[in-house]
Order: sequence, then C-alpha cells, then structure tokens
Amino acid sequence: MENPLALDQQVCFALAIASRSVVALYRPFLEPLGLTHPQYLVMLCLWEQEPRRVSELSRLLELDPGTLSPLLKRLEAAGFVRRERDPDDERALAVSLTEQGRALRAKAEDIPAGIVERLGVPIDELMDLHRRLTRVIEAAKR
Repeated sequence: MENPLALDQQVCFALAIASRSVVALYRPFLEPLGLTHPQYLVMLCLWEQEPRRVSELSRLLELDPGTLSPLLKRLEAAGFVRRERDPDDERALAVSLTEQGRALRAKAEDIPAGIVERLGVPIDELMDLHRRLTRVIEAAKR
C-alpha cells in the first residue's frame, strides 16, 4: 500500500459509507410505516419473539439502554409496543407488541425484497457479504 492513510483505502470509511447508504435505502419503505431504521430493528427483534426484556433488546441490538429507552418510548407512543414490569422479575422491564405492532409486521414483510431489488446485488452475494461482515464484527469485538 503506497499511502497507508489514503481515505479510499480505509476499511472504516468504506463501512461507514456502506452503512449510511444502505440505511438510507430503507427510508422510503419505513416512513409510510411510521418507523425509523433503529425502530425497525427493535420491531424485527419483537416480531421474532416477544415479550423481550429491555436488557435482552439492548444486548441483541448492541445499543446501550440510554439509546434504546427513547426508541422504546417513541414506539410506545406510536402504539406499537407496550412496556411493563416483567412478572418474573419486577426489577426488569419487558417489551411486548400491541395488536397494532403485530399488524405492522404484514406491512413490513416486503421490505427485505425491496431492499435487495434496490441494491441490484444478487442475494447470494449479499448473504456472502453478511457472513464476511459478521466475521469482521466478531474480530473487532475480540
């Protein structure tokens, strides 16, 4: 590498631009649903399984509770989730979907295919990229 500090050679730069660019593709899909991308990620977790403790959502999404709490408050104000004390542990807060939040899932089901179409990258390449990024994430955490 001729210039180790060349911007276009930095992995961090490519990841940052890729992240912002891909997340921006979600906006036209999410705005009609009344969701931001971080809120969509919370909903994905809850559509997979509910209820979930706030601590579990924090761990899964790798968001600190101070960032997650306002997201959950906005989702609750929108009528998509309900936050209540976990009956098994009064110290823990559990998050559940409301009927409106469950109904939103059907409206969101076409989002992944829409993103793949907009990207114009074959699904097998995207799955390979996902595997590679997962390895990078794991390496960065070590």
